[in-house]
Amino acid sequence: MTAPEPAGAPPGLGEALLAWGAATAAVHPLGAGLINQTFAVTDPVRGRFVLQRLHPVFRAEVNEDIDAVTRHLEARGEVTPRLLPTLAGELWSEAGGGVWRALSWVDGVGLDRLEHPTQAAEAGAALARFHRAVSDLGHEFRSVRSGVHDTARHLANLRQALVTHRQHRCFAAVEPLARVILSAAEQLPPLPVVPERIVHGDPKLNNILFTHDHVRAICLIDLDTLSRMALPLELGDALRSWCNPAGEDRSRAWFSLELFAAGVAGYARGAGGWITPPEWRSIVTATQTIYIELAARFCADALNESYFGWNPHEFPTRSEHNQVRAASQLQAARSLAEQREAAEAAVVAAFAG
Repeated sequence: MTAPEPAGAPPGLGEALLAWGAATAAVHPLGAGLINQTFAVTDPVRGRFVLQRLHPVFRAEVNEDIDAVTRHLEARGEVTPRLLPTLAGELWSEAGGGVWRALSWVDGVGLDRLEHPTQAAEAGAALARFHRAVSDLGHEFRSVRSGVHDTARHLANLRQALVTHRQHRCFAAVEPLARVILSAAEQLPPLPVVPERIVHGDPKLNNILFTHDHVRAICLIDLDTLSRMALPLELGDALRSWCNPAGEDRSRAWFSLELFAAGVAGYARGAGGWITPPEWRSIVTATQTIYIELAARFCADALNESYFGWNPHEFPTRSEHNQVRAASQLQAARSLAEQREAAEAAVVAAFAG
């Protein structure tokens, strides 16, 4: 007997539920992630857990990395989702042509945008706890995605998309946006060379669970992007997400200096004395870089239409959704540039004040 599958369920969902002994479970879509397909599962025997079908961009071995890191986090007293083995004792199951995994349920909520600065400070503190907890982990990552924040590569991909997809139905709308993004990239200051650290890899706001009252940040989730990279890029990726109150799906966006200052202060309280001056002094530049980089990625996918998920209830096609996302990141980058001096002062006050 297989569990009833929700409308639009991906191939293999019922088979995956059987792998975890949850054939009679209630299943509901969970969240609005851009990559993996995620479900909340409530089973009378196994209780509540999260079931995910991985996007093909992730190798199955990424689950070995997640297991190693979450074991380490738990040993350090940190709250974290843990992989649940199948009935056969495996970390994942292959069904319906895809890779599935189950994760323990952490009771909390994700936020689409921050409502006040204290939440930004909480997010910063949670990220600092994560970084410090894994700083002594000696793990060789099995699943390594090279060039995650290779800005030059992402810009090159955008240029190639403009060449490859000249006949795309939305080319006339995408090309001017792409040219503006490429021009903005030429103005980016260089980032310093710093040692790589273990990072989450995608610390955007909805990858942080908060308590149901939205007051306290509990932990980081969605750990497929675990890796080693330069810490400023990780912080820039976090802050570009936390400090855009409009979110990624609105073409009108801006950079909130108030949220930025609170997020940096929260991180500094947890990581001060651990993060080095070259790392924290480049946070603003890194944030600006990630805004432009992500704008380029969204813009390229407006033509490639092959990577990011999209919301068909609000946008007619993946291309239109990605055009809005790219414009949002670009506007936030401009807003940060206008406030750069004040943002730099907030960083200095947090780490050296």
